Amino acid sequence: MSVLFVLIGVSMLVAGGFLVGFLWAVKKGQYDDSYSPSVRILFDDQENEAQKEEKKQIEKDTTKRNHKS
Repeated sequence: MSVLFVLIGVSMLVAGGFLVGFLWAVKKGQYDDSYSPSVRILFDDQENEAQKEEKKQIEKDTTKRNHKS
């Protein structure tokens, strides 16, 4: 039974360590990202264009196969 109390105590220390590490990272700005939001809209447009072209190519290939059959 005493081992259970030791394990609970150790797990609380580990959890506290992770909490302190997380708070330290947030305070130091580790999760701040000021570049990606301003550029994200550009990447979305490029991905959408590529997806549209891919769909068109698939449709062309499908219609060619259906006409050959």
